[in-house]
Amino acid sequence: MKASKKNQILSSFSNDQKLSHQSKHLLLELYRCDYEKLNDESFLRCSLNKAAKFANATVLNLISNKFEPQGVTAIALLAESHISIHTWPESNYSAIDIFTCGQKMLPEFACKYLIEALKAEEHSLRIIERNPPVAVLKKMRTAV
Repeated sequence: MKASKKNQILSSFSNDQKLSHQSKHLLLELYRCDYEKLNDESFLRCSLNKAAKFANATVLNLISNKFEPQGVTAIALLAESHISIHTWPESNYSAIDIFTCGQKMLPEFACKYLIEALKAEEHSLRIIERNPPVAVLKKMRTAV
């Protein structure tokens, strides 16, 4: 994603959402999404991988499960925490959880990407600022 595109995406969020915190937990709900995309396990795995890259995250592992008759759950394990998605194609709905640690993380970019990728006509975003102990903040881990 080009810098101008990232700036454009970030400008769509309020000033409160732009604050840089050590840890953020984003709860994103997508409504009136494309049924086919919500039910496509491969597409969702690729979308989580791309969303992680837009957020400046490192994907360590990606697991998913396709349910019958419809629905998918996928989780991207990140060096910086995780991104998960649960879909209900029959309701054109998806619940996404993004937990990131580190000041270089841009989870809002992942949200914007997923909103567009799943063609959500409506969404709800809640941001929780995590407050880990100082000892945790001083010892941020890196992937091996």
